Amino acid sequence: MSASILVTGGTGTLGSLIVPQLREAGREVRVLSRRGGTSADGVEQVRADLLKNEGIDDAMKGVDTVLHLAGGAKGDDEATRNLVRAAKDADVRHLVYISVIGANTMPIGYFRAKLGAEQAVTGSGLPWTTLRAAQFNELVLKMMGSMTKFPVVPNPGGLRFQPVDGRDVAKRMVELTLGAPSGLVADLTGPKVYTMGELARGYLAAAGKRRLHLPVRIPGKIGRAYRAGVNLSLDKATVGTRTWEDFLAEHVGR
Repeated sequence: MSASILVTGGTGTLGSLIVPQLREAGREVRVLSRRGGTSADGVEQVRADLLKNEGIDDAMKGVDTVLHLAGGAKGDDEATRNLVRAAKDADVRHLVYISVIGANTMPIGYFRAKLGAEQAVTGSGLPWTTLRAAQFNELVLKMMGSMTKFPVVPNPGGLRFQPVDGRDVAKRMVELTLGAPSGLVADLTGPKVYTMGELARGYLAAAGKRRLHLPVRIPGKIGRAYRAGVNLSLDKATVGTRTWEDFLAEHVGR
C-alpha cells in the first residue's frame, strides 16, 4: 500500500482523532508507532522507533507529507532530529509538527525538548508548518484525577492554563496538513483561562466530590515563569470552541 501522509503518534489521543479525518479527505495514511498494528481501511500501520532511530527510513518510503504528533516525557528533540533526517532523504514535501505553547519561554526540560524539536523542523530545509497548542483537556483531566485522589488538593497560586479540546486541535491540524506549508502559525488555545483552583473545583463538582484546597507557592524560576503567564497565549491566538466545562459534561459523570 502506498501512502501520501505519514502520521507519527497516529494511535495516540490526537492521532486517533486526526487519522479518520485524513481518510475522509481521501488521503492514504501510514501510521508510525513503536508497536505497529494491523493495516486496514486505507490506513497502513508500520513499526518504527523514532528515539532509537529504527525503521524510520522504511516508514518514509512513498510519503510526501509527514505529520509529526508523537511525543513523550523526554527525548522529543532527538526523536524529531531522527525523523527529520529520514524525511530529508525521502524528499518529503511538507513536514507538519505539533508543539506546545511556552516551548520558547518555559524553563522546564519538557518545553526545552519541544523547542529543540521545533528547531530541528525549522532547520530541516524542508517546507514546514508548526502549531503550538495549549494543554489538552484530556491531559488536564488526567492531572485533576490524580490530584484529587487525596483529601487535600494543592492549589498553586498564579498557575493558569488555557486548556484546549483535542477535537479542536485535530481539526486545525488536518487543515494545516492538507494545506500549503505555512511556517509557525498562530497558537491554538481554549476559549477561557483558568487558575489551577478553578480547574480542580470544576472537576470536583462534575465528579460529585468534595476536597479541601491547600494554597501553595511554586518556588524558583519555574514559579516566576508560571506567575508571569509565559505558558499562556493571550494575544493573536486561534481559539477553540469547546470549554473545560463542555469537556467535563461529556467525560465526567456523578
